Amino acid sequence: MSIKTKIVYQLAKVISKKVERDANHAIKYQQQLLKSLLKTGKHTLFGKEHHFHTIKNYEEFKKAVPLADYEDLKPYIYRINAGQSNVLWKGMPKYYAKTSGTTSGAKFIPLTKQSIPNHFGTARNAIFHYIATTGNVDFMDGKMIFLSGSPTLEPHYDIPTGRLSGISNHLIPNWLKKSQMPSYAVNCIEDWETKLEQIVIETAKEDMRLISGIPPWVQMYYERLLEYTGKKTVLEVFPNFSMFVYGGVNFEPYRAKLETLVGGRIPSIETYPASEGFLAFQDQQEDNALLLNVNSGIFFEFVPVEEMSKEQPTRLALEQVEIGVNYAVILNTNAGLWGYKIGDTIKFVSINPYRIVVTGRVKHFISAFGEHVIAKEVETALLSVAAQHNIPIVEFTVAPQVNPPNQETPYHEWFVAFDQMPENLAIFEQAVDQQMQAQNIYYKDLIEGGVLQTLKIRPLQKDAFRKYMKSIGKLGGQNKVPRLADNRKIATVLEQYILKK
Repeated sequence: MSIKTKIVYQLAKVISKKVERDANHAIKYQQQLLKSLLKTGKHTLFGKEHHFHTIKNYEEFKKAVPLADYEDLKPYIYRINAGQSNVLWKGMPKYYAKTSGTTSGAKFIPLTKQSIPNHFGTARNAIFHYIATTGNVDFMDGKMIFLSGSPTLEPHYDIPTGRLSGISNHLIPNWLKKSQMPSYAVNCIEDWETKLEQIVIETAKEDMRLISGIPPWVQMYYERLLEYTGKKTVLEVFPNFSMFVYGGVNFEPYRAKLETLVGGRIPSIETYPASEGFLAFQDQQEDNALLLNVNSGIFFEFVPVEEMSKEQPTRLALEQVEIGVNYAVILNTNAGLWGYKIGDTIKFVSINPYRIVVTGRVKHFISAFGEHVIAKEVETALLSVAAQHNIPIVEFTVAPQVNPPNQETPYHEWFVAFDQMPENLAIFEQAVDQQMQAQNIYYKDLIEGGVLQTLKIRPLQKDAFRKYMKSIGKLGGQNKVPRLADNRKIATVLEQYILKK
């Protein structure tokens, strides 16, 4: 054990004790956080408009602060952009995390001096807690790769702005930067394939021990690495590789392929970061559940998913939740998000301590590769192109094809019942894909990076969806075909209705 790892191990034990203390006193810290957030927030424009100075408890907070999405946040963001301080939080944001919107286009999520430790500190806590509880610290003596977005930041109304993963590169302490890869210059390369080639060249001969990233992007790195080195497994290239940190998408569809490429199962830590806050992380190797981040600047609320469409849904504080119920997550943060609907859904699998599993999004979605595609985007893309080509559509749905036959690159598979077939389906497909890329920045990145190939449309029999709905007992009434799903349950059934060429 080197001097560095000895120091890290001692620090890890201190941090691990705090992680456990926070988990064991979750309700106390959440209650303290609400008071602290209100104390600071009452001096802001938002706090004055919502009478924070009169709020004494959570029940009064719920009455004063409505649930909000980004559309509701926009007027305050505009004021910040105009140079007004103390709008949502004290002072001005230190950064904007730019993320893809749903109905709002690009979203600019504020990060403040007070909220930044939530993002970087929680990532550190996850790794250090693992070190303290397992004793495995040797990976800290080698190189570490963080497959992230470009750290290049652009000013948005004088506020440095970029992807959260890129911003995080600016928060890494100097002692860790010596181990970090790729180099800053390579990390700034925008074109993913060019960047990936340079990452492989830079890392192939290094003592790589920790690899972090979204599973599909990591899979591409592994494949290029093995092609470049001529080795059969990643462990042959990096024999000391012993830690994989991931998040952003469900890992299970990728597990078998990644472990085959690696040459075995590597200890891993799952994390739950978002632009709005770092919500949870895996704290036990024997359990995939995620420990809720209860003492890091976020006061959580939870709404039963089935009530999200109500004008006055039930809002619950942490001490009111139940195991096994599907909840929508609501955030109140020291970045100035108040009653903010992040759009994710979770279930508690434990309340002592509070551990969760992520169950999806409030609405139907596809995020098999981290693209966060929603129903409005696929409807707009298909129907706008259909209108241009004067092609009537009967019905459609979209599903990810994560593991295509013949080792093809994954893609989104669109099952469409046309009332009239396009004269040239390939041109039609291309137009729909371009519309999707224009609407969703993550989808565009995945296409340009070669993680996904462009979408494929499977034309179906005109009555295919009627047959499908009848087969599941939901023909007629108020039942609707989901526009998209993050699995292939519907797609597998619809395959029997594909028109023969």
